[in-house]
Amino acid sequence: MNIKGSVALVTGANRGLGRAYVQALLDAGAKKVYAAARNPATVGDLPGVQPIKLDVTNPDDVAAAAKAYTDVTIVINNAGIMRAAPVVVSGGIDPVAARAEMDTNFYGVLAMSNAFAPILKANGGGALVNMLSVLSWVTLPGVALYSASKAAAWSLTNALRKDLRAQGTLVVGVHAGYIDTDMVSAVQAEKTSPSAIAQQVVQAIANGEEEVLADAISRQVKAGLSAEASVYLARNAA
Repeated sequence: MNIKGSVALVTGANRGLGRAYVQALLDAGAKKVYAAARNPATVGDLPGVQPIKLDVTNPDDVAAAAKAYTDVTIVINNAGIMRAAPVVVSGGIDPVAARAEMDTNFYGVLAMSNAFAPILKANGGGALVNMLSVLSWVTLPGVALYSASKAAAWSLTNALRKDLRAQGTLVVGVHAGYIDTDMVSAVQAEKTSPSAIAQQVVQAIANGEEEVLADAISRQVKAGLSAEASVYLARNAA
């Protein structure tokens, strides 16, 4: 797909990886980028960028965006949250906390994909990008519900790829480990810059690639999916 002259919509675009996606698209020649955030005032003022209000967990927001932005040819589902809610809690889980990650990381992607698939079709097919994670494939202590939401989003991405292929829409799944953003600011580990991730994804769109393994850990884990269960269920799995 030719990025030059395209019109993109990026969710969670006000900081971190979302902001990097916006910049990478502009650098590649996108004509316009709709930068979506719950509070569009946090997006800032950049040439070629139109901040828009969009909470992917709000059906009214999603419907309004699809009605208003019918020129979109690229959708990047980047918005995501990590709440580190435990799986087993004495006295029972907090249902709101337990559902929060699934609402954003899975149902938000599902809602946006359904709303914009017809628009992408009408505009020649375009591309739909889902920001997943290496945690789509493994679970670490304290982030099991986040992993579950990303595993669901990975499965959804595979289904969308099959369903939207006939209309000419490229569906791209992006997996990465630690990205140097606020989400993992407390983690002491080697991290990939948001701009490096975004540049890889934009290049993948241009090349028609359906999957991006954006760092060494995502490539390592993906290669190990065929290993014996004792390997990927090990206590020190990473």
